[in-house]
Amino acid sequence: MSKYLNFSLVALLVGLLLLATHSMAKVLPEERSDIMFHEYEGDGVTINGPSVLVRKNYMDSISINANYYVDNVTSASIDVLSYGSPYVEERTEQTVGVDLLRDKTIFSLSYTNSTESDYDAETYSVGFSHDFFGDLTTVSAKFGVGDDVVRATGQAAFEESLSRKNIQFSISQILTKKLIMGLNLESIDEDGYLSNPYRKSSILMASDFGVIDRQGTWEEENYPETRSSDAASLKLKYYLPYRAALRAEYRYYSDSWDIEGSNFELGYTHPIEALNVTLDVRYRIYQQSSAYFFVDFLDASNGEEVPTYHGRDKELAEYSTTTVGVGVKWEFLSSRWFVLDKASISLSYDHISFEYDNYRSANEVGYELGQEPLFEFDAGVTRVFLTALY
Repeated sequence: MSKYLNFSLVALLVGLLLLATHSMAKVLPEERSDIMFHEYEGDGVTINGPSVLVRKNYMDSISINANYYVDNVTSASIDVLSYGSPYVEERTEQTVGVDLLRDKTIFSLSYTNSTESDYDAETYSVGFSHDFFGDLTTVSAKFGVGDDVVRATGQAAFEESLSRKNIQFSISQILTKKLIMGLNLESIDEDGYLSNPYRKSSILMASDFGVIDRQGTWEEENYPETRSSDAASLKLKYYLPYRAALRAEYRYYSDSWDIEGSNFELGYTHPIEALNVTLDVRYRIYQQSSAYFFVDFLDASNGEEVPTYHGRDKELAEYSTTTVGVGVKWEFLSSRWFVLDKASISLSYDHISFEYDNYRSANEVGYELGQEPLFEFDAGVTRVFLTALY
């Protein structure tokens, strides 16, 4: 499906670019600065750090943006505790981009570089956004390519590569004065090293005589070297008379590893104008099937052939999540002050519950091999934003 989707989206992108040359004026994104602090905590993993975004416009036709993002990772997850030791690392990401305005079309270019101790990634992307039919319809498309380098700490000779291609297409349509619809399509092709040099599969081999727990069953995992995935989502947003809004989203995902996933989200936004405060609540459910080569535990001690591809990454298992989130935004500056037009601060928190259907707690003791309790855990995601428009 991915090859056909890629061809169709590229053809549509070219056609719309040609059509976009004769139109009225569009507006560049607002000049702004955003500072965010984020933190994720769950399954013995803590990830936190800042993000800074700055956008500046020139001559009403050029907008330049830059983003700096940091992840400080402390991990003692179930994977790590099963066969390794907790670790600490830092990932930094820098993005620079430019938007060029012509009539009703914005052309975009961007470059992203991400580095950590054992992984480097570079991504180049180009895209456009165009308004049609009296600004009731907005069509956007984006194409990106990436090259990653994978290394392994403690293994100086280990180095692998991974290439990625990504194409996105979206339509936003104003259906009525109160209802907006958005349709998004995305296709990704990956080629190269898709395994994890640290993660292992749990396989009891014929040579593992007398093994009674999983400590003697860990084998190097092996993934396919290609992966194609497609995703489609539909969003609806309905504005209520008192400036509140309801929203709903459904997204479906499938890939060449036989993973299928879907999520449904509902949200409600409510303003309290007297306090310059906006409240937000959301509820999301997600579920996915497992990859065809996912193996939680394989007993091959009787001579059963070990499959060529096998892995025990819990992200490739069959599982479901439930998310409940709340947020509050306070616009403490609503009129111009020196160089600022507006300024606000936002706080957001999501509680996520994970439940796995075929991934077990391998570090539990007192159970037969492959009969440990199914794994589950809760996680929290906190984000604080400071936004200034100028």
